[in-house]
Amino acid sequence: MEIDKLQGAVEAILFTMGDSVELGKIAAAIGHDEETTRKLIHNMMDRYEEEDRGIRIIELEDAFQFCTKKEMYEYLIRVAKQPRRYALTDVLLETLSIVAYRQPVTKLEIEKIRGVKSDHAVNKLVEYGLVEETGRLDAPGRPLLFGTTEEFLRRFSLQSLDELPVLDQEQIQHFKEEAEDEAQMTLDI
Repeated sequence: MEIDKLQGAVEAILFTMGDSVELGKIAAAIGHDEETTRKLIHNMMDRYEEEDRGIRIIELEDAFQFCTKKEMYEYLIRVAKQPRRYALTDVLLETLSIVAYRQPVTKLEIEKIRGVKSDHAVNKLVEYGLVEETGRLDAPGRPLLFGTTEEFLRRFSLQSLDELPVLDQEQIQHFKEEAEDEAQMTLDI
């Protein structure tokens, strides 16, 4: 197949599937190896940027997906009138960061770290599609394990969890000291 037809086939696959499609599946569908397919898709990504298109292709782990360019959101909002938006409160962000860095993690582990019940926060994050059940812990009661989703990667513009910022030990120690001071203040009251 010539390059234009291959690119057209990739566009059709990504458009029709809607969600991300694994590189291996795309490669098998167009009859090429993964390395060639990856180069083809990256060329498409570059071309979309050069032509200032309204859509772009993003890479998530070893998969690709069509999405709208951020600069086009205002036009979508005009059409949709009331897009579904949700607010990530401090509680939700705190819970989400625990899941992101500690996954797979149980609600009990999240609650130990936060020091408060986290049912509502975890349920909201699941509802928003940022967190999902990833299995069960092999322990008494078989508690659910939670991890982040592809939607989490998309929302935070990450290709993989390896891109999450790393805290240095000095920052971690500082946070621990602040938490201990806060805990002591509440005990003194």
